[in-house]
Amino acid sequence: MPTLPAEWEHQSGVLLSWPTESTDWRNNLPDVEATYLELTKLIAQNSHAYICCYDSDTRQHVQKLCSDANIPNERYGLYTIPYDDTWTRDYGPISLRRGNDFVWLNFEFNAWGGKYAHQQDRQLSQSLHQHFSNKRVFENIDYVLEGGSIDSDGEGTVLTTSQCLLDPVRNPGWSKQQIEDSFRKTLGIQRILWLDHGQLQGDDTDSHIDTLARFCSADTITYVQCVDLADPHFESLSGMEQQLKSFKQMNGQPYHLIPLPLPTACFNQQGQRLPASYANFLILNGSVLAPVYSVDTDSLALAQLQKCFPKHTIIPVQCRSLLNQFGSLHCITMQIL
Repeated sequence: MPTLPAEWEHQSGVLLSWPTESTDWRNNLPDVEATYLELTKLIAQNSHAYICCYDSDTRQHVQKLCSDANIPNERYGLYTIPYDDTWTRDYGPISLRRGNDFVWLNFEFNAWGGKYAHQQDRQLSQSLHQHFSNKRVFENIDYVLEGGSIDSDGEGTVLTTSQCLLDPVRNPGWSKQQIEDSFRKTLGIQRILWLDHGQLQGDDTDSHIDTLARFCSADTITYVQCVDLADPHFESLSGMEQQLKSFKQMNGQPYHLIPLPLPTACFNQQGQRLPASYANFLILNGSVLAPVYSVDTDSLALAQLQKCFPKHTIIPVQCRSLLNQFGSLHCITMQIL
């Protein structure tokens, strides 16, 4: 029986795809590269950064950046593999344990329901696996699933949203029961907790769970809370909060819920509200990288995350550069077993 691990379990490394002029980052490339370099340095402190590079020029460029930043060579690897964009959370391999084997599942990817180009993205996991073929079992799954749409407690429960997984342009005709049956077989999941509320303005993933609510342990969930009745998110996030309060653990007990503040509103130059979320954190071996946005709610979010992960070091990472492309820290990464 396969096991879908929780993100806080030991990882061999974290996958990234480096931003380039050929991606949507071209208009703020220096800022976003600085964020990626900082992230690579933090990953390399106690893990390994697996970095996909669009072409040989990108690889040489990233090699120089990492060398100049004094990142040890043994702490990162560079792989020349083309991609359409850099949201590796959603097209990277989903890692499982199956007995003594590490398994990479390559689900179908259609760019959040055909919103963007994705032919290179959907091939990346298979190309990357060629470098790991003696260490990882690789399987293709004929079902559209993005890594950011599910969150596992490591003990057989997955948290997700009905808006995303029941989206007809992802998997037409699939019912909740069919999805649950499929997840039992492919992911070893015993049950799914479906959130029917929760939506951030500016989000084009159709309510990925990693922007809304996350497991911190098998009995604890952190979530985005809105307390401002005048905020357009209030109704949706309050509905999500009430549903979370109704969820029960396997033993029948309610979950311990720890709220994260909804970030002070962030806007782009066109006046569009951006989908900022502190739930888009990344758990590493011994630390949690927390997205911050240079707003007054940052300090409260860091304090709340420390409550969520009392044994981890909470490290803030400035993610305003990522937010300008409607994503954040967790969205650009994928943990690798």
